[in-house]
Amino acid sequence: MTDDVNQNQLMTDVTEQIRPPQFEIIKTEQFRPKFAGFWTRFWAYVIDLIMVSAVSGIFIKPLFRVFDIKITNPSFLLFSSYKVVILILFLTYFALMTKFFSQTIGKMIMGIKVIQKDGGKLSWGTILFREGIGRFISKLLTIPYLLVIFMPKKEALHDLFADTYVIHEQSYEKEIVETKRLQKSEELQAGTIV
Repeated sequence: MTDDVNQNQLMTDVTEQIRPPQFEIIKTEQFRPKFAGFWTRFWAYVIDLIMVSAVSGIFIKPLFRVFDIKITNPSFLLFSSYKVVILILFLTYFALMTKFFSQTIGKMIMGIKVIQKDGGKLSWGTILFREGIGRFISKLLTIPYLLVIFMPKKEALHDLFADTYVIHEQSYEKEIVETKRLQKSEELQAGTIV
């Protein structure tokens, strides 16, 4: 009988010692930049198109007229030389403005800017990938711009290519983060490994 009692006591001691650790959940509030949605980005893009069209109308079209180069006659892969120059102007505008200011004039007016996902500075590689390849594909197909509506962090295709976000400069969202922390037991049992 004494052996049974000792074994029961021993089992109770062992079970208490190997009891799984208890965790407490700590909720903390953090503020993160608010991601720019479709309509904000759309109106910024429209403003940028107006800017590119203005530069084109003031500087490029007159040059084509002075040198008697036809604006509408396709010569290269069904594109006119004027369209090719405008495409280069378009991509250069977005690349240089994003590299040096993290935003174009349209984004400045709308209060949004481009940031790197890891928080670092935008590199030339990222800019060329985002504004060159990504924007060319998005401009060609138009549909990739609509990804902003469906993506949780409101990314377009060129944002996914380049690991970037477009955020509001002065707006933040509250985010609740849950973390688990090991509860400290009242007293340590003999033989407990810490």
